Amino acid sequence: MGAGPSGLFCAINSFQKGKRILILEKKNSPGHKLLISGSGQCNITHAGEISDFLEHYGDHGRFLRPALLGFTNCDLISFFARSGLGMVQEKGGKVFPESMQSRDVLNVLTAQCRELGIEIKCGQAARSISRIEDGVLVSCTGGRYRSRLLVIATGGCSYPATGSSGDGYGFARILGHSISDIGPALSPVIIKDYPFSDLAGLSFSDLKLSLYRQIKIKEHRGDILFTHDGLSGPGILDLSRYIRAGDLIKISFIPEEKREELEKWLVEKSQNDGGKKLTTALAGMPLSLPTGLQLSIRLTKRLLQISGIALDLQLSQLTREKRNRLIDNLTGLSLVVSDVCGFNAAMCTRGGVLTAEVDPKTMQSRLVQGLYLVGEVLDIDGDTGGYNLQAAFSTGMLAARSIKSTFKPS
Repeated sequence: MGAGPSGLFCAINSFQKGKRILILEKKNSPGHKLLISGSGQCNITHAGEISDFLEHYGDHGRFLRPALLGFTNCDLISFFARSGLGMVQEKGGKVFPESMQSRDVLNVLTAQCRELGIEIKCGQAARSISRIEDGVLVSCTGGRYRSRLLVIATGGCSYPATGSSGDGYGFARILGHSISDIGPALSPVIIKDYPFSDLAGLSFSDLKLSLYRQIKIKEHRGDILFTHDGLSGPGILDLSRYIRAGDLIKISFIPEEKREELEKWLVEKSQNDGGKKLTTALAGMPLSLPTGLQLSIRLTKRLLQISGIALDLQLSQLTREKRNRLIDNLTGLSLVVSDVCGFNAAMCTRGGVLTAEVDPKTMQSRLVQGLYLVGEVLDIDGDTGGYNLQAAFSTGMLAARSIKSTFKPS
């Protein structure tokens, strides 16, 4: 069930002569979400050692170890190369099809299905699912289908217009599985009383972000982007799986460990150049001194306003109290989360079928023989950069190998 990357890839690699493979897809054509992946360019995987991928799946990277090591990023690139679609690596490690077109990735997958005689039935929204004596019975808008083997590859809840509306969670639950809390991931966040609306588009590289819910619960580094109503960029998107409404995010424009060095520099500047405006001094702060970040005039002025400091204040007028407030905001500006953007903006879904109920060596259900769960329907979600698509292909391949070894033609 599901004609996305994990479902198509699992079907292709499950092929055996004498076995009929049927893919049921609710939309009128396959791969809707794949087509919009990477803004239509399809960031299919990431470069580097596959063992390094494990840290890019939140708390559940360990579950993916057999799948990722069994079918790596290099294996995925080779698969498409053999099918005539080369890959290119961009600065930072993201890997795309050389055509930069998601459509070409989908075309390779659907062409292989046609060549193998794998049938893709579209417009088949599943209405119910039930266990029967020799397998499962799936009732769809266009018919009823019986099989002793079922792969749920229906995706999560993100971008529901593409067909990923969470159906798979309900089907898995009916078949006895538990579903962890579902929510948007790889999503921008909206900030309460947001002070940077007019600075939308301003971006920063490799900042430290600290997430608090009464206590610090997570720390992350990454690039961030100011939007009209909150924060985005890879650093925020990767952290968003942990963020909830009401949480506090602290942004360190200057590393906290540089606090004393920054304070010393401000005191010395006040003593030696007291007639200079504070805004001018901060904008001209040497990159080698407290931080490698060059503060723009626009950001500097806004941080001064947030700190309750007049924009025309001279260095000699900077009191200890004002200096401490400014340093607090430079090393850990506190912003309260109003909300995490919903599934229409989220690139993937956090939560899903509990991984404890799925065998990580086969992707087969531990509860129902002949049931496999692959891709985003599982409680796994990756960082930006191609990690989610790699997980989809790797889990699809692992399930396919198990199916071929376990369910041989009679």
